Amino acid sequence: MKPTSRRSTLIVTTDGAGIASHAGSAALTELADGLGWTATLSAGMAPTRRRRSAHDPGRVVRDLIVAIADGGDCLADLSVLREQPDLFGEVASSPTAWRVIAAITPERLGVLREARRRARERAWAKGAAPERVTLDFDATLVTAHSEKERAAGNFKGGFGFHPLVCYLDESNEALGAILRPGNAGANTAADHIAVLQQAMGQLPEPAWGMEILARADSGGATHDFVDELRAFEICFSISFDLTEPVRDAILAMPESAWVPAITQAGEEREGAAICELTNLDLGAWPEGTRAICRRERPHPGAQLTFTDHQGFRFQVFITDQDDADLAQLEARHRGHARVEDRIRCGKDTGLRSFPFRQFAANQVWLELVLAAQDLLTFFQRLCLDGQARSWEPKTLRHRLLHVAGRVARSGRRVFLRLQRSWRWASLLAAAFWRLRSLPAT
Repeated sequence: MKPTSRRSTLIVTTDGAGIASHAGSAALTELADGLGWTATLSAGMAPTRRRRSAHDPGRVVRDLIVAIADGGDCLADLSVLREQPDLFGEVASSPTAWRVIAAITPERLGVLREARRRARERAWAKGAAPERVTLDFDATLVTAHSEKERAAGNFKGGFGFHPLVCYLDESNEALGAILRPGNAGANTAADHIAVLQQAMGQLPEPAWGMEILARADSGGATHDFVDELRAFEICFSISFDLTEPVRDAILAMPESAWVPAITQAGEEREGAAICELTNLDLGAWPEGTRAICRRERPHPGAQLTFTDHQGFRFQVFITDQDDADLAQLEARHRGHARVEDRIRCGKDTGLRSFPFRQFAANQVWLELVLAAQDLLTFFQRLCLDGQARSWEPKTLRHRLLHVAGRVARSGRRVFLRLQRSWRWASLLAAAFWRLRSLPAT
């Protein structure tokens, strides 16, 4: 017999029974209920309920959050949950979900934020609290492929929106965001302050006893924003533009002032050095503000600019941290680059587009996206261990959330039987066990 590598032809039928897909996402629904998220949403959304027989608006919002965490990017994706009542119960139709979103006026956005804050408080109490608090601010461009209310052209020649977001670096939690037109300025202080106030409103009480650091790119280098950080007693680390006085200060620094830079792992960073610009006038900034510069050889193929001197590329940031270790301060500031990963994961969790014509409805969608990211974070930190706690949403969905199982009933109990040969079946089963073993709050 000659060996063959041909795959056997599948015979596809439609007579299966008791099979459920997206089985892992049922844990997200259970977690939202266990954190009291659903109950808080139901209480807050109760005034919008038109009749008693209608779907509970709070549960509809919860199902939307789960659908987005599951990978959905429009209301129609609720059908994935709706067609599996054994796992997700009764799920509202898309028209019903739209009516719930339309009922959430800008004044009612506080209901969604308060429910998320209380869920975070309970999640931290159950073991999801980070050891430090670093707030990362950044804006991103989201393309609109059709005419939508307040969509506008942006500085890159595209068209759409320019939301500003804030993430908690140590845990990937999404703390705040505002939706803005595409032509919104990158360094608008009022927008940064609004997101800061949202973020601080989300932090549970234990965080207020920690040292908090806020990081931002040069868009956050405004006096009003820094003053607001000082009012909250938050340290700052913000990129600074290379204006002519800054360039002059860099070039005037003696060679002896430069010390080697380090990587995030604490090892010496090849070809990079740091110094504090002690000759730069920072009198207009809060007392204790320091300017720190990094010079580095550009990577092969990079194009130099006229501001580069002797083949070095320079970057400057200002901070009011009093740490004497310049290399550690610079490495800590460079960690702000991780916010790009948070935004990328956000775009893989509903932030890639805003599905509605109305600006107010898209604001609600943004709040749901933040909630979906938080729900995934709480699931990973409370129910998973090892490398799975740091999986990105795509990996988490392919390996756990979208796994199929067979639903069976016996002795008035419902069983979800996972495929024994699936490599991550035991990990998902352990996640359900941990979820049901979480301490009561």
